Amino acid sequence: MSAPHPPQVKALNCPGCGAPLTIRGMAHTLTVVCPNCLSVLDAKDPNLQVLQQFEAQQRFEPLIPLGTRGKWHGDPYEVIGFQIRGIEVDGAVYTWAEYLLFNPYKGFRYLTEYQGHWNDVTVLRTMPEVTAMGPRPVARYFGEVYKHFQTAEAETRFVLGEFPWQVRVGEKVTAMDFVAPPRMLSSETTAEETTWSQGEYTPAAKIWEAFKLPGKPAAPVGVFENQPSPYRGGPKHVWLMFLILLAALFVVAMFTSAIAAKQVVLQGDYSFTPGNTGEPSFVTPPFEMKGRPCNVELSIRTDLSNNWAYFHLALINADTGDAADFGREISYYSGSDSDGSWSEGGPTDNVLIPTVAAGHYYLRVEPEMDATGAPMHYSIQLRRDVPSMSYFWIAALLLLIPPIFTTFRSIIFESRRWAESDYAPSSD
Repeated sequence: MSAPHPPQVKALNCPGCGAPLTIRGMAHTLTVVCPNCLSVLDAKDPNLQVLQQFEAQQRFEPLIPLGTRGKWHGDPYEVIGFQIRGIEVDGAVYTWAEYLLFNPYKGFRYLTEYQGHWNDVTVLRTMPEVTAMGPRPVARYFGEVYKHFQTAEAETRFVLGEFPWQVRVGEKVTAMDFVAPPRMLSSETTAEETTWSQGEYTPAAKIWEAFKLPGKPAAPVGVFENQPSPYRGGPKHVWLMFLILLAALFVVAMFTSAIAAKQVVLQGDYSFTPGNTGEPSFVTPPFEMKGRPCNVELSIRTDLSNNWAYFHLALINADTGDAADFGREISYYSGSDSDGSWSEGGPTDNVLIPTVAAGHYYLRVEPEMDATGAPMHYSIQLRRDVPSMSYFWIAALLLLIPPIFTTFRSIIFESRRWAESDYAPSSD
């Protein structure tokens, strides 16, 4: 049995201007538009009766020329029709282009383009279910929920090529769009019927490759209604990674704390009397630091009350003479007034010296107080290899940057999407 012959195109001439016409959709074509005089002709009439003549205020050239063939979804398709449609919102007109593709064995499908955003569109045979969910309608189709984006009156403004319906310039339909990126559902309602279609956001480069178009496609402008977010699932994934890394960081912090030596190398109790004419400074007995270089924590505890003290301190390496000089101020005040009891500061202080090498050390201490203050009793303790949670919190804050940044950009992207919808935030 021989293979079926491929369908043949049909060549005709426009009855108005005599320009040659090519019918590629064969028996499916109901109307054809003369590319010369823009007459809409009845393709079923042997004499090509003129159904409409229109004067285009602007003549549009399709980005994919009529007659262009390409392999789309694994099948050969030819571009046979082109139309410009538009809606008017608050006095502004927004137009988009629609390309009709035809395969004699697969039928029709569409490509739509708006400011560089492309959709691959097919007409649905099964109607979606439209219901209300909160303040807006939703459409359900094969288990997927599509949110209502906008409703508007769409008007056909320019046509070229051939179509499997009675196309007219000026024809108006009520169009509703529902989105679930990267897909969208669209309904077009006239007095006679409602037609549903499903579109899927498609990169322009894929279309250029399929139809072997010259050059490069224009970069898309803005965010389209069903454009997939580059951050879709990103915030959730990044926050999950943050929690995993935070848990790992916590485990490391606990392990580091558990193995830390926390060794007390100096402990002493002292007193200081303000106004004493003697030398206020003194040095502690020598002590030894053993093991690897690590941090050292200095703790000062006083019996200050409504007073202050300043400590000039120096940790001196007895072997090398190297010294780490620093100072600490401690103040503690308390009392009561009409608002109740209050307090400010505290009688204790802690400071961490980051890295101290092994060796023999002593501490030089020089206290200073108000000369009229009461005597102060205090204690000093030095511990080596003390776990510090400050590094944990710093690392945790740094880990927060990627999820916060990604979430913020995702919110901005979605805000730009819905700014073009019926649910855009109102503004003056």
